Order: sequence, then C-alpha cells, then structure tokens
Amino acid sequence: MITAWFPLCVGAALACWPAPPTRLQAAVEPPTTVRLPDIWRIARWLLPAALAGFLAGAGGAIAAAVLTLAWHQEWRAHRHTTADLTTAADKAAALRTMVAELRTGAHPVTAAEGAAEAVPALADDLRTLATAARLDGELHAPALPELAAAWTLAKRHGLPIAEVLTASRRDAEAALTFARRTRAKLAGPRASAAVLTGLPVLCVLLGQAMGASPLPVLTSSTPGQLLLVAGSALLWAGTAWCRALTGRVRLR
Repeated sequence: MITAWFPLCVGAALACWPAPPTRLQAAVEPPTTVRLPDIWRIARWLLPAALAGFLAGAGGAIAAAVLTLAWHQEWRAHRHTTADLTTAADKAAALRTMVAELRTGAHPVTAAEGAAEAVPALADDLRTLATAARLDGELHAPALPELAAAWTLAKRHGLPIAEVLTASRRDAEAALTFARRTRAKLAGPRASAAVLTGLPVLCVLLGQAMGASPLPVLTSSTPGQLLLVAGSALLWAGTAWCRALTGRVRLR
C-alpha cells in the first residue's frame, strides 16, 4: 500500500506544479513571495493526511483529510462565535459610554470621541461618525449600524439623542445577554457531540489494547480502508449537523 501511495503523491505534485510565467505576466504582475505563515497554513492541512497515508494507506489519508476538515470547521465556528460575542460586548460598551457622556451634557461628537477612547476595537467607526457629524455629512458605520441609525433618526426629527441611544443600548445589552445565555446552554450539547465524535477512535484504540487488532484490518485490507473513509465521512457529517443545529438555535 505504501509503494502505491508514493507514486500517487508524486503524480499529484507534478500535476499541481505551476507553469512558468510568460513575459507579459512577469512584466505586469509583481513578484510574489512565499511567507512562513502561508507555508504553515498549507502544511497543517497536508501533514495529517500525509502521515496517515504513510501509516494506514490511501484510506487513512482520506480519513485524516476529512477529519482535519471537520476539526478546522469546528475551530472556525468557535472563533466566529467568540468574535460575535466580543463585537456585541464592544457595541454595548460603546453605546453605554455615549449615553453616559450625553447624560452629563456633552455634545454627541464629544461623546463619540470619548467612546472611541473607551472602546479601542470600535475607535475607527466612532471617529468616522464623529467626523461625519461635525461636517454635517451622512452618518455611516459598518460596525455600529444601530448607533448610526439612531443618530440619524435623532438628527432628522429633532429627537433627544440620549433617549434614542438609550433604547439602542437596551437592545444591544439584551442581545448580548441572550447570546451569552444561549452559548452557556449549548455548552452541554456541544460537549456531548465532541465526546461522541471521539468515541469511535477511542473504541478502536481500546480494541487494539484488548488484543482484537482492529488496526491491521483497517490499514491492510480493502474493506478496512473503505470503512475508514465511510467512518470519517459519517463523523464529519455528524459535526456538520451539530453545527447546523446549534447555529439555528443561535440565530433564533
């Protein structure tokens, strides 16, 4: 199996070998440099599959690639959830700071600049809003659409901006509280899904320790290779289904 795997890797590498640039491409396109983070980003995808292919054949390589994909998707979903919570907390803090500044009699532009100093993550959008309001331009902030809409509404209809921002602050804090509670309630199902995902691997290792020898069957026989691919595909499908269910609950 290893002797067949090595020519397959060599053939795939030769098929993916880039063609030399033409004279026009060399004159127009700037020279590209390969950075170390780019190499590591590619290597962390290929190393598990290459190692599994060396130890368990082509089926093991495919299984390792599928499981690596599942792990990266889970990690990306976790990062997105954490980033969403952090952004919601920053929005609530910015609105809270602006309302406090306005309650003390500060001008909205001054309040926005004070909120920019208090919340560095949203400083660019807050300073952009302050500059637009000072120049009597259109208020637009991609990271703070609630603040821009409330400020525009108060400016257009002559409403007290502190009252309008207080309502926006309450909505932002309520959304943040709901997101935190939802994440806490979903921690149990996510932990159960993680345990169930790792249970087949644990069972295989336990059977190997007990003398049943499942690893030689999975690595040296055609049915075992097919079982490796099918099992890894089912594990990936299970993690994707769990992410879909938890994401649907979070969106509600």
